[in-house]
Amino acid sequence: MKIISLESKVTVYDDRSELAEDVLHLIHEAENAAQRAYAPYSKFQVGAAILMNNGKVVTGNNQENAVYPCGICAERAAAFAASSQYPDVPFNKIAITAINPVSPLTQPISPCGICRQALFEYEEKFNQPIEVILTGQEGPIYVLQSIAALLPYTFHAGFLP
Repeated sequence: MKIISLESKVTVYDDRSELAEDVLHLIHEAENAAQRAYAPYSKFQVGAAILMNNGKVVTGNNQENAVYPCGICAERAAAFAASSQYPDVPFNKIAITAINPVSPLTQPISPCGICRQALFEYEEKFNQPIEVILTGQEGPIYVLQSIAALLPYTFHAGFLP
């Protein structure tokens, strides 16, 4: 028998004043995207903003549907838009945030498993880590150095024929 231990490092910023200007701008873009989300059922508005290696910022937000599986998360909406507009440009960073209209989020939110897998594909495609910035409406900001840090034991193309 063997035991394998996994570890992810998260940098926690207690105040936005500690963040670099490009990170603050990306968070602001994600917050603006969240305000434009279509979430008539859950009322939980999520926004994502991707900083591309070419300096462009592409945003996305959750788009719900009465038939829940037909909707799409903010992270994938942003990633698919970025890849569609700039197919040969790597993603540098992604900021993700949400709005809870009932009770302000005091902890950062994190992408679902499907979004983690989709984002990981872009890390693999460009052989470049994507810095992940997670926020709530207030409180600490979490920064991880890669999507892989959020998704240990990834499923990747190497498994396929």
